[in-house]
Amino acid sequence: MDADRFSELVDEAIASIPKGFRDKLDNITVIVEPLARPGLARDMGHNPWGLLGVYQGVPYNQRGPWYGNVLPDRILIFQQPIERQARTAAEIKKLVREVVIHEVGHYFGLSDDELRRLEAEANKADRARSGPQAAEPDGGDESDPGHEARGFDDPGRES
Repeated sequence: MDADRFSELVDEAIASIPKGFRDKLDNITVIVEPLARPGLARDMGHNPWGLLGVYQGVPYNQRGPWYGNVLPDRILIFQQPIERQARTAAEIKKLVREVVIHEVGHYFGLSDDELRRLEAEANKADRARSGPQAAEPDGGDESDPGHEARGFDDPGRES
């Protein structure tokens, strides 16, 4: 997928976030990069192909009166590992949305454990709405071996 189309998917994912949350996205930039820089990946305990996205900054729920005149927080979305993990355009779109929402969750101060729980609940609700044919034979995303390898965290947050 070309970089422009991939960036459009990221923009669409951000636009899909409920307005009440989108309105609270302040002093943050979302950047698409082909692959995590080796130093960043190493600092996070991953190889560059194991990172799909990263949040860097001061979470919204930890900002106080001192917060101001600071560089924007960043959400980095890594195109090549997402494309490597997702096989079709539809899978890429779905995974981009999951990664963006996950990283926005970190912006709001949610931990990886909280996000995994919320993602599992959302996936379970989606499967229930879709009917039994949508159920995964292995029990869902929590047992997905690639889930842990996604490396969603922000620096300074313990995994």
